This record gives sequence, C-alpha cells and structure tokens, in this order.
Amino acid sequence: MIRQETAAHPMLVTLALALGGFAIGVAEFATMSILPYFSAEFGVSEAVAGHSIAAYAIGVCVGAPLIALGAARMARRSLLVLLMGLYALANGLSAIAPDWTLFIASRFVAGLPHGAFFGVAGLMAASLAPPERRARAVASVLTGLTVANVIGVPLANVFGAQLGWRWTFAFVVPLAAGCAIFVRLLAPRIEALADASPLRELSTLKSRQVWLTLSVGAIGTGGMFCIYTYLASIVIEYAGEPETVVPVLLMIFGIGMTCGQFIFGWAADKSQLGAAAAALALASVMMIVFWAVAGNVWLIAPVLLILGCSGGLSSVLQARLMTLASDAPTLSAALNHSAFNLANAIGPVLGGMALAAGYGWPSVGLVGASLSGAGLLVLGITAWDAAPRRRGLAAG
Repeated sequence: MIRQETAAHPMLVTLALALGGFAIGVAEFATMSILPYFSAEFGVSEAVAGHSIAAYAIGVCVGAPLIALGAARMARRSLLVLLMGLYALANGLSAIAPDWTLFIASRFVAGLPHGAFFGVAGLMAASLAPPERRARAVASVLTGLTVANVIGVPLANVFGAQLGWRWTFAFVVPLAAGCAIFVRLLAPRIEALADASPLRELSTLKSRQVWLTLSVGAIGTGGMFCIYTYLASIVIEYAGEPETVVPVLLMIFGIGMTCGQFIFGWAADKSQLGAAAAALALASVMMIVFWAVAGNVWLIAPVLLILGCSGGLSSVLQARLMTLASDAPTLSAALNHSAFNLANAIGPVLGGMALAAGYGWPSVGLVGASLSGAGLLVLGITAWDAAPRRRGLAAG
C-alpha cells in the first residue's frame, strides 16, 4: 500500500509525533485560560475575545480537508514537517500580533494544520506498528494532546500570568519546531500511493461507514466539551470553591484522558466498535453522575478522572477511519479532527441553551449525557450498517 524508505525507530518516531500533539494541545487549550489577558490588551470584551477560539476551530475544519486533498501526493514525512513549521509560524505571529485583527487571523492560520497533522501522524505511527497494535500506535500520538492538559497548559498559563500572555504562544513555537526537526531526522520517508490523488481521497466519502463514524465523533463527544467548557463556572459559582481548584480538576481530567488513550487504544485493537461503545457508555453514565454531584468538588474529581478516560474514543474512531479508508486514508483521518471540533461547538452551545433556559449549572451534565447517548445510538446504526452483508446491504 505504501513505499517506505527505512524502518526507523517506531518508538522514537512516535515520541516525535506526540511532541507535535503536545504543542497543538498547549496552544488550543491554553488560549482559553489566557483569554482575559489578551482581551484586556486588545480592548475587546471576553465574549468577543472568544471569537479567537472559534477562528481556530474554523481553521481546523477548513484546513483538514483542503490540506489532505492538496497534499495527497506528498510524502508523509515532508508533509508533517511542513505542517509543524506552519504551526510554529502561526503561533509566533500570535505572540507578536500588534492588533486584534492580525491576532484573530493568526489563530485561524494556526488551526489550518491541526487536523491534517493528526490525521497524517496517525497514519505514519500506524504504518510503523504491526497490525495488532495499530490502534495503540494512533493512541500514542494523541497522548501528546492529552498530556498537554496535564503539564503543558498549566505551564503556559503560568507564563501568561507571570510574563504576559504573548509568552504562552511563544512557548508553543519551539515545541512545534522541535517536532518538525525530530520528524525530519527520525521518521522514514513514506511515499504516498503511486496512484494517490485528490479524487481518490474524495472517493472515500462515498462510504456510509465513513460518514457514520465521523458522526459518532461529532455528536458523541459534544458532551465532554460541554462539561469542559462550563467546569470552571460550576466549581466556582455553584460548588462555591476558589478559583485555584479549577486547574487541579482540569489536570485530573487530563490525566484521565491520557489513561483513556492507552486503555481504549488497546481495546480498539481487539474490537473497534466495541471499544467505541464502551467509551460512549462510560461517558453517558459519568455525565449523569456529574449532574448528581456537581455541588461537591470531592465527588466531582473522581468523576472527571473517569469521564476523561472516555476521551480515548478519539483514537478508536481515528483507527476505524484508517481501516475503512485504507486505500486513501488521509482525508478521512484528517476529517476526524474536524468532527471533534464540530463537537466542540455543539456541546457548549447546547449547554448554554440549557443554562439560558434556567435549568441551572448541573444541567450541562444531562446535556452531555444526552449527546453521548445520541452518539451511542449513531454507533448502533453504524454497527448495523457495517454487519449486514448477509442481508444484501452494502457495508460501506
């Protein structure tokens, strides 16, 4: 399927790729925590400053398919180096942006390589692993994103608070550049398929299974983003805890996400649909529990740890999309991250609607559980559609 120049060292290559995930995780999530600082400097309200988060997400959704199609014939190592170089440049521009317009433009540009990087990095990691360990290889790359929530985001937040918010983005530049350098030095030159083309990549979108799998991520993970978005407000305004508790809880959530990547990556190597069902069911149950215990931070903490584990769904769906579109996997793998960014919009919006309707802070737990349950329903449809060749239906 692919031509590979040399075997390289799979573990070192995976670590280099995970460094890129770490850089992306820091930039994506730390931007939320330093929002009050740059909104004050640029003279915009925090509500308007939140548009920078949306600009990044739009960049992800736009960049993932366009780059995947435009670079269909490009060697994966070269593409990864280019993507991380662009990520370093865009975050450097964010660090020195003189006004609001240029800042928000730089955040859009920073989002462009996000989805394509994770899609191509997952493909490279999987190509270096034996078939029975490919989902775990993909999970290892995504672990960089989750570890960023445990270590990188708190560090970047300290930089932002003590040295100025611009240092948060400056912190990301050497991380992204380091990933590009290590990938160039360590990764094998894996060529694209001889007949690779944008049309071949687009052909994967004819598959119902690809669209259903993307829908599972776009809907099913919206609940997690809903909880994450409103967690600080729930802890401070509803549970009555000081602001210093929030970073600790976010770190606990990040630890759960990191563990979940390994747990569900292992499970996906046994059964992709089974692992996805377990992750969504776990998320649904934990969000209902969150609704019940939202006023007690000591009970919230273990719930967040377990809920974070269900975030391993991302690596499961990534592995499944790579399996479904094995002849032209770049576009579908990149679109997985567009789907998660769509979930990042759906969850908070629906949670906000529940709050605006007067249902109270804990209601975001029920909104989240509903989204995970809906994702589980879509997964059930996916499994039904995938299995029934015996009924004469297309498996997609």
